[in-house]
Amino acid sequence: MSWSAFAAILLMNLVGAAAPGPDIVLVTRYATRSRRHAIAAATGIQVGVLFWSSLTVFGAAALLTAFPGVLSLIQVVGGCFLVFMGVLSIRSGLELRKHPPQDEDDAAARLGSVGKVFRTGLATNLSNPKIVLFLAALVAPLLPPHPPIWLSIALVLSMSLSSYLLFVFLSTVISTRAIRRRLLAAGPWIDIGSGTFFVVAGCALVWAGIQAA
Repeated sequence: MSWSAFAAILLMNLVGAAAPGPDIVLVTRYATRSRRHAIAAATGIQVGVLFWSSLTVFGAAALLTAFPGVLSLIQVVGGCFLVFMGVLSIRSGLELRKHPPQDEDDAAARLGSVGKVFRTGLATNLSNPKIVLFLAALVAPLLPPHPPIWLSIALVLSMSLSSYLLFVFLSTVISTRAIRRRLLAAGPWIDIGSGTFFVVAGCALVWAGIQAA
């Protein structure tokens, strides 16, 4: 495998990670209130990315395409989770409108523990199996027919690390105290907006799963 093909895979992985979607919306929402929580969400997301990229590189993703019923089930269940999370986010935004946080520390405290946020990030990423289709379509063709184990491991780790650094950079930029202070009053609308996005994305995922069944 050439270095140019390796670099092309990493570039496509970064483009996919930066594309607007549930992962980006989730990290952005947390970053407007707490850097620790945003990075915790990003870490959970990357564990999911590590799982999906491993399936692709080691060839297991072909099982999902060979058995579309399994992929459809994952899409329906994942879509329902996104809708559920969206409803919770909208309710949180409405609650913040009634009882706004007193300062940035209060806003961060209302997010819950970083462990809970980590699990939310992981579940959000695992709820959307479309990443497997993306990787299988764009990454798999660039892989050699029988890649050595060291190359497969290096590729999985590089893909996960590169997208993780992208999310950490995004979290760091958005979570600066000046930006958080300016966005404090917009917190309810950020929750309502992100919640609406999750509901729409979840419904679209459920519909895609039903159509593919």
